[in-house]
Amino acid sequence: MTKLPQQPTYFEAQQWASFCLKTAKLPTDAARFLLLGLSKLDQTQLLVHYREQLPTALWQAFKTAIERVVAGEPAQYVLGRAPFYGLELTVTPAVLIPRVETEELVDWVLSDATNQSAKRLLDLGTGSGAIALALKHEQPTWQVTGSDISAEALSVARENAQRLQLDVDFQQSDLFAELSGQPYEVIVSNPPYIATSEKAVMDASVLNYEPQQALFAAHAGLAIYERLAEQVAAHLTTHGRLYLEFGYHQGVAIQQLFRTALPTATVTLRQDMAGHDRMLRVVL
Repeated sequence: MTKLPQQPTYFEAQQWASFCLKTAKLPTDAARFLLLGLSKLDQTQLLVHYREQLPTALWQAFKTAIERVVAGEPAQYVLGRAPFYGLELTVTPAVLIPRVETEELVDWVLSDATNQSAKRLLDLGTGSGAIALALKHEQPTWQVTGSDISAEALSVARENAQRLQLDVDFQQSDLFAELSGQPYEVIVSNPPYIATSEKAVMDASVLNYEPQQALFAAHAGLAIYERLAEQVAAHLTTHGRLYLEFGYHQGVAIQQLFRTALPTATVTLRQDMAGHDRMLRVVL
């Protein structure tokens, strides 16, 4: 770590943090993310305060946070929060950090919504509740359920729902095993899809801090999709829709999987903003 200013301004503190992160070959945007989060200022307020000295307690907390990130811990876990689709979510190592690519999956679901009438929607493998809560926030009349195999993840999701005052029903289940009742009009999922053979090329902060159960799946990362292809039709209404996220190199295999299991369904691949096949829609 580089030499610290004695009592820095907000600007000097951010510059120091950016230098530390750059030296560690880490993204420097974590400096502003943590400074905004810890100070509870927005971007405009931070600019207004840039030439003022940080309060001592904030400076100490910021230094500690930057040291943890330099040591490898994701900034979102250090802060305990992460943005997703305009919401601020609590995140802990019990849940994956929501990614911006998953916002594109939410966009697809919303863009396909033909009317505002009540829809029954299930978010399988909800984790922090990100997808379920974003969809409920955008479509308050929808009946949204989020399920996960992890009790620890569901605790985080329920905390987020309570804080955001969004009425989402969270249930513990391994896929559909513990879910009952009427079929859903929409099912959406960002399941574990990384093959264990990919560990060697993965970022250390992901491997060391994010929940392995939410990252890895057997059969070259396809195991959950194989189970979904077998089971999902029984849990969707006529003309119901399934939306999935997957790894950038898995699109063709997953598309073929669902076309084989559901030969009368319409199966569509969609690319993310980077031009990679990353999403799939199945319409019964």
